[in-house]
Amino acid sequence: MTKPMTKTQLVAALADAMGADKKTASAALDAISEVVAREVAAGGAVTLPGLGKVVCRERPAREVRNPATGEMVKKEADKQVKFTIAKALKDSVNA
Repeated sequence: MTKPMTKTQLVAALADAMGADKKTASAALDAISEVVAREVAAGGAVTLPGLGKVVCRERPAREVRNPATGEMVKKEADKQVKFTIAKALKDSVNA
């Protein structure tokens, strides 16, 4: 297994693919991250064409077990961010 691509490597690859400089690519990546975070935090969903869909789901309050002590503890309701992979990406990886 290889190491995951770092932000610096991603920015360099984006700049190369866009035919732009690294500063422009970095600004584009930061803008996309900011828009996705803002939309998902507001309860919406964002579809990234060819990649997948980012959505925020509500989780109800529930009983969970503390693995260290075995004690059952009540966990409050919270939100969880989910990413669903697009079928096109799955197919391209498995081809």
